Amino acid sequence: MTDSDRSAAVPPSSDEPALRTPTGPDQAGRAGTSRPPDQTDTRTAPAPNPTRKHRGPLYAALDLGTNNCRLLIARPHDHGFRVLDGFTRIVRLGEGVSVTGRLGDAAMERTMEALRQCRNKLREHQPARMRLIATEACRIAENGPAFLARVKEEIGLDLEIVDRRTEAELAVTGCADLIDMETSGALMFDIGGGSSELAWLDFRGGRPKSQGRMAASIRSWQSLPVGVVSIAEKFGGVDVTPAIFEAMVAHVSEHLRQFRGREKLRQMIASHDVHLIGTSGTVTTLAGLHLGLERYERQKVDGLWMQRAQVDETMKVLLAMPFERRVAHPCIGRDRADLVLPGCAIFEAIRREWPTDRVRVADRGLREGILISLMDADRARSRASRYPRRTPNGG
Repeated sequence: MTDSDRSAAVPPSSDEPALRTPTGPDQAGRAGTSRPPDQTDTRTAPAPNPTRKHRGPLYAALDLGTNNCRLLIARPHDHGFRVLDGFTRIVRLGEGVSVTGRLGDAAMERTMEALRQCRNKLREHQPARMRLIATEACRIAENGPAFLARVKEEIGLDLEIVDRRTEAELAVTGCADLIDMETSGALMFDIGGGSSELAWLDFRGGRPKSQGRMAASIRSWQSLPVGVVSIAEKFGGVDVTPAIFEAMVAHVSEHLRQFRGREKLRQMIASHDVHLIGTSGTVTTLAGLHLGLERYERQKVDGLWMQRAQVDETMKVLLAMPFERRVAHPCIGRDRADLVLPGCAIFEAIRREWPTDRVRVADRGLREGILISLMDADRARSRASRYPRRTPNGG
């Protein structure tokens, strides 16, 4: 689960921006835009649109994580999709779970309100297919399943708790078209609020032709039981001294030692072209700082390449930034000011364990992976019904 998401934080353009495959290794993919996350949708459902049927079905993906509640609604377009609407709100559902083992009452109420907004958008657009998932907070909280039962009863949304492998595979699918076409492999990491997923992609035996099948190239994966919220609750995220930061990094590094194929990945990085690809608010925040943005601009961040020295320098600046300046910075803000340095510690532990020359920044992830998976499955069913297999007797 990503610790932050920006793709629904800017107004939609009139031409429904599309997510499509980059034309080369230096081109950033674009996943589109949508309404501001804090805008309350009070509109009633529109009258049926007679042209919608001819423009293709709508799909929806909802990701309820430890820190965020996010929704995307899209229509297939060429080899990707056009985003029609979206919603993002920081709800901190997993606040305190690492200490109490339970979802707190205030966190659940914040999340219920966000999910009501998502339900309103789903009612308005009426997608043909959708998948609504919950991740780490609901996985580990004693009352997670009971909370989702309440959501279903009171709001009418039926969320499924996905396992960690599914979460990693969906993140890979969502970010697949940002992987350099010329590379031998990549290490994708998704820094979440309560857990962080890593997936080692090895293309030396060939590369899947379809973005929806990229997860087939996963050679090894790991779900770390650490995220920005859990690290902040353990070490603090407001006043982070160099010593505290190093303690955070060491804590994450202990978990990375359990990664299957750890040394083989090191060997591959030493002898082949392998890059990192990061999908999380930590990485997009670093990218915004690196670019010197006066406000976060997704179209400039998603797909950006950062070299090792650029990450080093940007992280150094961020570590020296006092809490008040983090709060005031337009690419961070109050909601992320205490989480960004714990996220940097997770990123730094990964960089030290598997040092590569560059990282690609992805402002996309689970929701995009869900949409691509749903659309690919429907295309496969359509092809199967159009060209049914012949039976052995020729029938």
